[in-house]
Amino acid sequence: MRAFIAIELSEEIRKSLAQIEAHLKYSAADVKWVETGNIHLTLKFLGDIAEENCEKIIAILDDIGRSFKPFEISIKDIGAFPNIDYPRVIWVGLDKGVVESKALAEKIGEELLKLGFQKEQRPFAPHLTIGRVRSPKNKEALKQKILSCQLSAVSRQLIRSIILYKSILTPKGPIYTKIHEAWLNQ
Repeated sequence: MRAFIAIELSEEIRKSLAQIEAHLKYSAADVKWVETGNIHLTLKFLGDIAEENCEKIIAILDDIGRSFKPFEISIKDIGAFPNIDYPRVIWVGLDKGVVESKALAEKIGEELLKLGFQKEQRPFAPHLTIGRVRSPKNKEALKQKILSCQLSAVSRQLIRSIILYKSILTPKGPIYTKIHEAWLNQ
């Protein structure tokens, strides 16, 4: 089963992301836009996991949840990986919640090492992927739209849980199903 651990986003943040995507689509760039209902803050991509590891992962997430307090996130910047001149991934960054989400991702990574999951090669950079660039078509127009995009109302959300998701890839896009929700220490 293909799986990942993430933070689910509020309807308010998803609406803001939909507005950003709509603005960027005017560039007519060759981008595969992520459906706003599928956008999340990934803390750890697990890849294919054995069913027998699922209960162990759930126990680890529940333990981690008890050691973290709920925290607030807000979205801020728009950018591209690896950079704005050669975009491959279009992302929206966090303003509030960067430190907390990094600490959470690092703790998840440390604990999952015990089950044989690989440590991430790059440091965790909290971001919301909103699109993947498929070709250089209208790349300059996309760059200008990204640079001109203003986040008018800062969307905020209180993070109360982390979620283990199952991901099924289909020709129409991925289907994400919640397997378990681990609550942060209330």
